[in-house]
Amino acid sequence: MTAFSLYDKTSTSSGVYVMFMVNRLQMLYFILIMPSHLVHPYMIWGIIAIGILSQINLTMLSKWFASDYSAKGYQGFVQLFGERMVRFFAFIGLFVILIKITVIALGYVEVVYQFIFPLMNTNWMILFILLISWYVAAQGMEKTIRFVVIAFLSTVWIILVYFPFFFPPIASLYDLYPLIPVDWSMHSWKGLLFIWSSLSGPEYLICLVPWLNSKQKMLKYLTIANAMSVLEYLLLFVASLLFFGSNYLSKSKFPVIDMIRYLQSPVFDRIDIILISVHMFHFVFAISIFLLYFYGAVRIIVGRLHEQTTRIGFMTSCITIFICMIIVNEWFWKAGAEPNIWVDIQIWLGALTYFLVPAFLLIAIKRKGHI
Repeated sequence: MTAFSLYDKTSTSSGVYVMFMVNRLQMLYFILIMPSHLVHPYMIWGIIAIGILSQINLTMLSKWFASDYSAKGYQGFVQLFGERMVRFFAFIGLFVILIKITVIALGYVEVVYQFIFPLMNTNWMILFILLISWYVAAQGMEKTIRFVVIAFLSTVWIILVYFPFFFPPIASLYDLYPLIPVDWSMHSWKGLLFIWSSLSGPEYLICLVPWLNSKQKMLKYLTIANAMSVLEYLLLFVASLLFFGSNYLSKSKFPVIDMIRYLQSPVFDRIDIILISVHMFHFVFAISIFLLYFYGAVRIIVGRLHEQTTRIGFMTSCITIFICMIIVNEWFWKAGAEPNIWVDIQIWLGALTYFLVPAFLLIAIKRKGHI
């Protein structure tokens, strides 16, 4: 039987893979519910403003990619913080990753349940998507990173489907007013927080540098990916406003999906089923990466990072995540219920990790005097 090696490195991936990963990690479950959380037309400026702040954050993150510590992987973190602190960060990271996997997986399962299989037990859907993600992750980190090409090409074209909503008779410019807020409520501040959290995800790439070509200037690829994400958010939000209007936008939980149901095609009766299905490639990629992160964090905590990975260990980690997801799904995640506390938790966690990780790493490497 061949050795089960998940974290071996035989080659490095170019900056194009970084661009694909950053873009897809910024376009997960929150893109499906984003319009109903923003609602007001003036939040168009909010998306642009937060996109600029995100670019500043990515500039800080690029300093980490260019540092000597990043290429060393685990040893680089140990040199910066010490082994005990790295284990502490890994322990905290376990819960952050677990919540991230839970929210994006259950969110996607809820969409499938509501629009495709309303009579199917959602626990079977969770098992199905987790099994596919486990299979992809079991191929190792290298192949999982390359899987992002399939995830990107399978979903990046979807934005083109929404172009009919920008033209009459559906579109009306009156739905885009007011572009300047007449009042600013707590809901508006929460909308900005939601956008910032939606653009999170690139901070998880700090552990992937050993598998990336660190000689390339990553800022260029990070910038392109962030610009693509902001553009997609803008187009989908404007399309939602033109279709629903700000008065009715908050009534739909998944406006991005509901809009597609009104499009007619001479070939397909329900275009929304096709779009939801191809999104699975996107979610499988993200969950696969996070499964490898979770197992890696467990190995750091128990001090077995330098030992050979095992099928039993990786399977145990996946089963643990599956059990947690079933518990959340059965007792805490109520389909259609608003507000969803787990979504709120992920909004805050995503915003905090995206703000703290790049800044914290930049401060750490500057204190060491190597950048």
